[in-house]
Amino acid sequence: MVWHHFRKRPLSVAGLWVTIFLVTVAVLAPVLANDRPVVVRADGGWSFPVFSAEAPRGAATWKDFWDPEGGMVQRGFLGEASLAVWPPVPYSPTEYDLLESLAPPNVRHLFGTDDRGRDVLSRMIHGARISLSVGFVAVGLALVIGITLGALAGYFGGWTDAVVSRLIEILLTIPTFFLIIAIIAFLPPSIYNIMAVIGLTGWTGVARFVRAEFLKLKSLDFITASRALGASDVRIIFLHMLPNAMAPVLVSAVFGIAGAILTESSLSFLGFGVPPPTPSWGDILSQSRDYIEFAWWLTTFPGLAIFVSITAYNLVGEGLRDAMDPKLFE
Repeated sequence: MVWHHFRKRPLSVAGLWVTIFLVTVAVLAPVLANDRPVVVRADGGWSFPVFSAEAPRGAATWKDFWDPEGGMVQRGFLGEASLAVWPPVPYSPTEYDLLESLAPPNVRHLFGTDDRGRDVLSRMIHGARISLSVGFVAVGLALVIGITLGALAGYFGGWTDAVVSRLIEILLTIPTFFLIIAIIAFLPPSIYNIMAVIGLTGWTGVARFVRAEFLKLKSLDFITASRALGASDVRIIFLHMLPNAMAPVLVSAVFGIAGAILTESSLSFLGFGVPPPTPSWGDILSQSRDYIEFAWWLTTFPGLAIFVSITAYNLVGEGLRDAMDPKLFE
């Protein structure tokens, strides 16, 4: 029923396809952009260098052994090689080439290069993995905390509800982004710290939704019947009430992923994000500040990626919100 109503909204369906595309790019990032072949056939055997950091014997890199544009360069490292299949973008996100520094988009580098000669398209593909990982993991952590505290507050009420509600109100009075910056400033730079901090500060909205749903559900007849039949509190909460309270939580989670991606990009832009040389969209955008007058590609492509991804998740969230609202059903 939800899908039936969701697919009636073309913009939301388009946003869903965009999110699927971004997730696919993030998952397949090593296969799409790398300085190592995906598949090599040598001496009758097959190898997959893309999943190994080792170069052929006697060569510093795989490109010393096989040129992705011109074919084999030298022989003898792995015996007689007859085939090498390279990724569509044959550059690593950390591969330097100072001779190609700040090169505009061209046939070799479709999105141009940055100030160190690194391929921008490769860095954006791998940056998608960082941004989406932060979004999904941070929101997953926020969901666990928010659902647990919201369920306890809504089901038991009393002092439990009072403690959780006051904690939510305290966190809501503090600007989340500045709180995250303050915490990150005291922690070593790490993607895991960013995920944890965003998740630990982003659960309040989920908790409020779950609490409100539980307050509405616990007075209904099927919950009263479950208690009369001797069902435990744990069974009532997780088997009967929580499945019926998940609709607004799912919508909140989709919006939360967009918010987490924007937060990570903002932190990276300000220098508090993922430590270099790990690529992220915000880090690429941050580099453009010194070259914005002539290196337009450093601003346009990562900025467009952030805008499109956040817009897509928001469209999916709006579509789910409307599709799950019984008042809008025809």
